[in-house]
Amino acid sequence: MDDSISKAVVPSGGGPRIPGPPAPAAEEDDEEAGMLRMSFLEHLEELRSRIIKALLGLGVAFVVCIAFSMPLWDVVRAPAVAALKKIGVNPPVLVITEPMENFMILWFKLPLVISLFVASPWVLYQVWAFISPGLYRREKRWAVPFVLCTAGLFISGGLFAYFVAFRYGLAFLLGLGLSGGVVPMVTITSYFDLFVNVMLGVALVFEMPVVIFFLTLLRLASPRWLLSHSRYAILAIVVIAAIVTPTPDVFNLMLFAVPMVLLYFVGVFASFLLVMHREGRRFPWAKLWMWTAIIVVALAALAYFEIVHYHMHVLRHWPFLAR
Repeated sequence: MDDSISKAVVPSGGGPRIPGPPAPAAEEDDEEAGMLRMSFLEHLEELRSRIIKALLGLGVAFVVCIAFSMPLWDVVRAPAVAALKKIGVNPPVLVITEPMENFMILWFKLPLVISLFVASPWVLYQVWAFISPGLYRREKRWAVPFVLCTAGLFISGGLFAYFVAFRYGLAFLLGLGLSGGVVPMVTITSYFDLFVNVMLGVALVFEMPVVIFFLTLLRLASPRWLLSHSRYAILAIVVIAAIVTPTPDVFNLMLFAVPMVLLYFVGVFASFLLVMHREGRRFPWAKLWMWTAIIVVALAALAYFEIVHYHMHVLRHWPFLAR
């Protein structure tokens, strides 16, 4: 057979040749054509540009947060007020020991921390914009999911720390010395430092699925490897939770560790989906949603039975259910 015929499909009635499907090498060349080639100095200039844009966005968020410093402070000190009331301290107030404490916390540190959460989508978009020139064309479509997932996990971690972990741990810490005749007098600096450590620590830990996904994307890890080494990951998670946890009790430790372990396996699942996509396979989403619906209905029925049987009612704070 002639070489020209082997490279094209000729209709039976004659006419122009119809090109066949491109070879895999041609597809790779087409993908690499979408990658931007940059020199080392161009990379540095791009990094400088993205850092400046991220800082500008952070600065705008900081200015906006300054305008709402007092309402934001009411939100931040709410866990302290609730914890002090719970242990019987009256009035439930924080104190200052230096003239500049009030100013530094309310008008500088507090807006700065809140602006990190407010500006996180913009900052993460600049991170993506910096690394996207080195990605294939099909991988650049992940910009919106990357920003939404990463910023969403960061903000979700902060909310979990604020509404669950920090509130319970603070009440436990402040109530430790009451039986020994110790009356807590908490300064706003020590309280705010603990608040920031817990909030940012948990928020960063919630980024675990994104880190695992990128390790798989860069072929530094695989779902099989992650599952086979999961016991070491769980051990590391418990150690990190023990460091982040503001109290020494086991219950509060598990309150941090269990969500972190779940996030680890969410990251493994995302890694598995990425590998299936590379291999051209489809995940059976219909079965997953069916079993998820069955489990949710079963848990809802169990919760309803517990509430009715034990005459419990819903609370707005932890542990959310009480008799």
